[in-house]
Amino acid sequence: MAAPGSVEEMRNRVVLGEFGVRNVHTTDFPGNYSGYNDAWDKQRFEKNFKVDMIHMDESTLEFDMVGIDAAIANAFRRILLAEVPTMAVEKVFVYNNTSIVQDEILAHRLGLIPICADPRLFEYKSEEDECDEINTLQFQLKIKCSRNPQAARESSDPNELYINHKVYSKHMEWVPLGSQADNMNANFRPVHDDILIAQLRPGQEIDVLMHCVKGIGKDHAKFSPVATASYRLLPEITLLQPVEGEAAERLKKCFSSGVIEIEEIKGKKVARVANARLDTFSREIFRHDDLKNLVHLARVRDHYIFSVESTGILPPDVLVSEAIKVLMGKCQRFLEELKSIQKK
Repeated sequence: MAAPGSVEEMRNRVVLGEFGVRNVHTTDFPGNYSGYNDAWDKQRFEKNFKVDMIHMDESTLEFDMVGIDAAIANAFRRILLAEVPTMAVEKVFVYNNTSIVQDEILAHRLGLIPICADPRLFEYKSEEDECDEINTLQFQLKIKCSRNPQAARESSDPNELYINHKVYSKHMEWVPLGSQADNMNANFRPVHDDILIAQLRPGQEIDVLMHCVKGIGKDHAKFSPVATASYRLLPEITLLQPVEGEAAERLKKCFSSGVIEIEEIKGKKVARVANARLDTFSREIFRHDDLKNLVHLARVRDHYIFSVESTGILPPDVLVSEAIKVLMGKCQRFLEELKSIQKK
């Protein structure tokens, strides 16, 4: 830990105090600190930069990105939200809709259903382009509600009385265009089968055709590939002096579960920091006058804990790699612009 109030703390830590947060802004730019060489250096960056995978499952990914500036971390977050492409319903052709859901509301609900389709297999479609196997996915939803002749007379349960009275996303069927069924070894479908689209009663039906196209969240939220993408700075909790007995128990309750543990040392209960990473920094400690001066709360300025939750269209690790490719493409275009300006 950097000494409280020192230059190192000002450069490398965001400090949480009782009445405010200190050292919020980045200050390690060239010439700001005497005796420090803060000019950007490629070798130093490669030495300090690292990415650690913490946890990953089918839909979520948590990883640490260390040694970067907040602007770069935020660029990754924004790209994940708005610039990694996906496939989503863009056009809905309504042939028949006698449900109580209006056509435009039905189209809106269908557009927000995540589609399990790898966007890397498709091209972007412009307004002038014709729909074909390269730029469009086609789905059909055709369902009609009827009475169940086997239902008991005294029954009042719609699940017994009616057949197909609930329209789910599982009723959306992929209709291949051109040679999609032969050339694309995939079964395109909604990510979740149990998304309720509408409810019908006997005689009501829905018959629509949907065209899915490739797009990005910057154009419409339905194209966003993540349910959430966020980051936070690594917490750092330091006990400035031993905390024992009843005070240790109260200290433990001031933090999230698992942050502070109590140890038995020579018959005394002594508090220690077990895992500062788990803390959410509620700053409950500042409600206790006898404890608030015993703890130093800070966050490591260049250590970012990323949390990515996919909507299920693509695995979260693929989304991160695609976001990196998008950022690399932006950098390449910027360099090309600089070269073109220099030639003029």
